Amino acid sequence: MFNTLNLVFKSWVIEQFKVQKLAYERERNTPASHTGNLILGLWFTFAFVCLKPQIAGVPAWRLPLIYYPHINFASPSLLDPVRFALQSLWLLCVRPQSPGHLKAQLQAGTKQLIRRVKGIFYLPLGRIASLIEWLEKKATDADTEDLKAVLKETKTGRMINVLLLIAVVSLAMICFTVPFGLEAQMVFVLLLWALAMMCRRMSGHFPTLLLIILSVTASCRYLWWRYSSTLNWDDPLAFILGVLLLLAETYSWIVLILGYFQNIWPLNRKPVALPPETKVWPTIDIMIPTYNEDLDVVRATVYASLGVDWPKDKLNIYILDDGKRDSFRDFAQEVGVHYLRRPTNEHAKAGNINYALQRSQGEFVAIFDCDHIPARAFFQLTMGLFLKDPKLALIQTPHHFFSPDPFERNLANFRDVPNEGNLFYGLIQDGNDLWDATFFCGSCAVLRRGPLEEVGGIAVETVTEDAHTSLRMHRLGYHSAYLKQPISAGLATETLSAHVGQRIRWARGMAQIFRVDNPLTGKGLKLSQRLCYANAMLHFLSGIPRIIFLTAPLAFLLLHSFIIYAPALAIILYVLPHMVHASMTNSRMQGEFRYSFWGEVYETVLAWYIARPTTVALFAPHKGQFNVTAKGGLVKESHYDWVISRPYLVLVLLNVVGLGMGLYRLGWGPENEVATVLVNIVWTLYNLLILGAAVAVAVEAKQIRRDHRVDVSMPVAVRLRSGHLLQAEMKDFSLSGLRVQLGEQDSERLDVQVNQILEVVLSRGLQSYVFPATIAFSGKGMLGLQLSELSTQQQIQYVQCTFARADIWAKWQQSYQSDKPMSSMKSVLQVGWNGYRRLIQHSPAPVAALAQGVSLFGGLIWSLRPRNVPNRA
Repeated sequence: MFNTLNLVFKSWVIEQFKVQKLAYERERNTPASHTGNLILGLWFTFAFVCLKPQIAGVPAWRLPLIYYPHINFASPSLLDPVRFALQSLWLLCVRPQSPGHLKAQLQAGTKQLIRRVKGIFYLPLGRIASLIEWLEKKATDADTEDLKAVLKETKTGRMINVLLLIAVVSLAMICFTVPFGLEAQMVFVLLLWALAMMCRRMSGHFPTLLLIILSVTASCRYLWWRYSSTLNWDDPLAFILGVLLLLAETYSWIVLILGYFQNIWPLNRKPVALPPETKVWPTIDIMIPTYNEDLDVVRATVYASLGVDWPKDKLNIYILDDGKRDSFRDFAQEVGVHYLRRPTNEHAKAGNINYALQRSQGEFVAIFDCDHIPARAFFQLTMGLFLKDPKLALIQTPHHFFSPDPFERNLANFRDVPNEGNLFYGLIQDGNDLWDATFFCGSCAVLRRGPLEEVGGIAVETVTEDAHTSLRMHRLGYHSAYLKQPISAGLATETLSAHVGQRIRWARGMAQIFRVDNPLTGKGLKLSQRLCYANAMLHFLSGIPRIIFLTAPLAFLLLHSFIIYAPALAIILYVLPHMVHASMTNSRMQGEFRYSFWGEVYETVLAWYIARPTTVALFAPHKGQFNVTAKGGLVKESHYDWVISRPYLVLVLLNVVGLGMGLYRLGWGPENEVATVLVNIVWTLYNLLILGAAVAVAVEAKQIRRDHRVDVSMPVAVRLRSGHLLQAEMKDFSLSGLRVQLGEQDSERLDVQVNQILEVVLSRGLQSYVFPATIAFSGKGMLGLQLSELSTQQQIQYVQCTFARADIWAKWQQSYQSDKPMSSMKSVLQVGWNGYRRLIQHSPAPVAALAQGVSLFGGLIWSLRPRNVPNRA
């Protein structure tokens, strides 16, 4: 034994001397070198006396590197003795595991548990799925539609409907109101969760309906419990704050239920083919209102309108210039379109369009914001529906944006996470279409002139003139339709302040409509239309409820007020089912258009700014004025918008103070309140991370491109001056240039240089068009091309070959993956954490230095933690 120990010791000393020779020569006679010798001596004693490692094939001198991976023995630091001591205690108390052993055990146990749960709950899944497929098929059969019609028309059918409604409502009331003990509530919650997990695995509409029923059951039961059992009547302050929270929850519950109704079965309408005889096609006036936008922004829209597939003698294009600019007048004359300039600017965009209506005669009016570029086939896909239904007054299409909005640009998730508008244009409008409640959105729409003039033109009483106009047409019995295909594209708002300003106008206008032309009252609307319009307007009243949710836990942490007067376990057993089922059901319904938890980020950013204007509009609906949304601007330098983020920072500070008080109560507060404190701490932490995401959005990313690039993958040809025609792939394009990737062989054998002149060949249908260009940069077969000066006809052709291709935007919409709630939650929380880091980076120098010092100190303390050591025996 002694000989073996002596041999190991000698080999270790020799190897260790080789490793540390250079470091010792550099740090000779320094405290660090003495510390290193002390650590090595301690290590030798500990390793061979206490641990007695038996690792085959591992030299003794490598044992310190294995058992102390976070200590650099070649260059020790002053805190290494502390790390050594803590790691030694860890090694003495914790048995080393093989690499991945614990993770493998957890995965095996989880898989076994999942198999057992499936065996219990998913046994009938195959038969239920087959039954649902049969129901889905029957729901689309003509016989089923006939039966529904008969049941509606006959007295027996109406009686059956009434009896079914009474039975369903009675059963629902029992489920909602029967009081349970905590044990019974737990069993009920587990049963609902098991049924939801079964439905979640099935495809089709009927499982979605079942998920809605389960979510409504959990939410209604929660709300009943809140009203009947959780108000603190003995404490006036707690009672007032509790009622405010309960009203906010009631608002959210109403919006949730209306949302389920609105989107229960999206129509997914298809285009109707036009008759082959073009002589029966109607005349169309394209109106492009503009006020303060640059001419470069408007050019592409006009060029695309000139190239749409529609008889030229049945198409008139109008530039409606409220900015009264001669350059726009000259441009209109140059390209051969109409130009209208009114003497006054009353009623903003609505007045601008109404002025043009009086000076045009087309049977239909197509309205495009000046930055929205229509696809070539826009009217081919929309006008057939008008010819089929003479009562159809409006066809709305999506607002698709090829530039990132402030959320996407500042959070760097453009085309990775669906943007804020995707939910509305991807699902909600499609859901409205089922109930004949699609409303006008101000652009990318076609209206029949007769109904539009019958309601007095575009509404001017509110600042959301578009939705108000469609509401008036619906009151007269006219129909509307929605085509989900993105057949136009435009620019998103450039800055967060502009984005917030646009949403303020929408929120104020919807609140104004709710007061001056309430959809729940008055004549002409069906119940389903009333509910859809009401939900759209109630959505913009979310400002105050969202602020209440962000501050509610502070009532207990700072004021010691029990605003939910119930045990912590009861709160968990009622709140969690409500939240989990709502999240699961919305993920199922909205998963292609909005990811879980991102809606809370959007609402948090807007909450403070829409709270005041919506409240004012409810009491004084005629206050407020139309503001134009700026498009096509630049952000020259990355900066933090301290003005727009001020409310978020105040809320962050309040929640940080609340979190500190919560930690104090956890350590030194009453023992019987520990569970309640933990619930409120978790709530506060979640609010802080959501607020962190709002803070992150306020960091304006640099945006210096005047012409936004659109990522694509399209075949093109490049013709060199030598006559060589090269096949290539276009990677992106803009109004001023494009980027192409040459084939590997062509890029190797050809010598391309900057400023070299060539031609790009683009195709549209069976036609090819040639555009002169200059090489702006090149590398690894990639060419950045700057378009040369193009004629007016060439510019029209270029826009038709690029921006006016509807297939490009359709591919964008199809590129998003379905929602994964846990992954979405992780990404939102990560964004929230990064938001505080970005806030510190843009803070004043003293604050940034203090934060950096705290971060370094925290990292230093964290570096002392013991590390897990794998057992390699």
